[in-house]
Amino acid sequence: MLEVSGLSSRYGAVRALDGVDLNIPEGSLTAVLGANGAGKTTLLRTITGLVRCAAGSIRFRGKEISRLPVEEVVRTGLAHVPEGRGVIAELTVEENLRLGALWRRGRDRTAGLKDMYELFPPLAERRHKPAETLSGGERQMLAIGRALMARPTCLLLDEPSLGLAPKIVAQLMGMLREQRDRTGLTVLLVEQNARSALSVADRGVVLNLGRVVADADAGSLSQDTTLRHAYLGF
Repeated sequence: MLEVSGLSSRYGAVRALDGVDLNIPEGSLTAVLGANGAGKTTLLRTITGLVRCAAGSIRFRGKEISRLPVEEVVRTGLAHVPEGRGVIAELTVEENLRLGALWRRGRDRTAGLKDMYELFPPLAERRHKPAETLSGGERQMLAIGRALMARPTCLLLDEPSLGLAPKIVAQLMGMLREQRDRTGLTVLLVEQNARSALSVADRGVVLNLGRVVADADAGSLSQDTTLRHAYLGF
């Protein structure tokens, strides 16, 4: 579904990605792992067009998207949840959710809201409250829910567990696996919490200094003691 070939990106003179190859099958849950500065966030930002690639190819469902504007990338079926639970604090929960479906038609928007409230019951309870009143975990639910309102076929998540309690992290990871299993959603999950990510992922990709150093099924990565100690921190 998503194919990245020879992808390189730069921030000025600094090469953040260096010839990355990646193949994400449809309906899979893939974890992208590595230390700070490994290039994980840059990978997602480059795929969605927020950072322009210096070289290489990005193909989504057979279509080259590396030169498309961000809004056109979204229309192809990709949705990106950046790090930091970026919601609009002054808007209500429901208004934030509706933003995710701006380009969809009326009935789709209404159905999407119902689905999100069923998926995230705390949001239903606070639908008319400003987003600034939500807890950290609820804000992450809202950020993910807003992305899902666009009805993507592939969801890109950047550090969704950052700063959250272990119980909330487990709930979010379980939700991602459930969505994959129930709807066929393809998920590309960037995480520093490698243990949690590998517990729900089908496979994992490890980045180091902008290069892929490992690409294998999640079970194999979890059992590779040398790799875990060198790159994953557990």
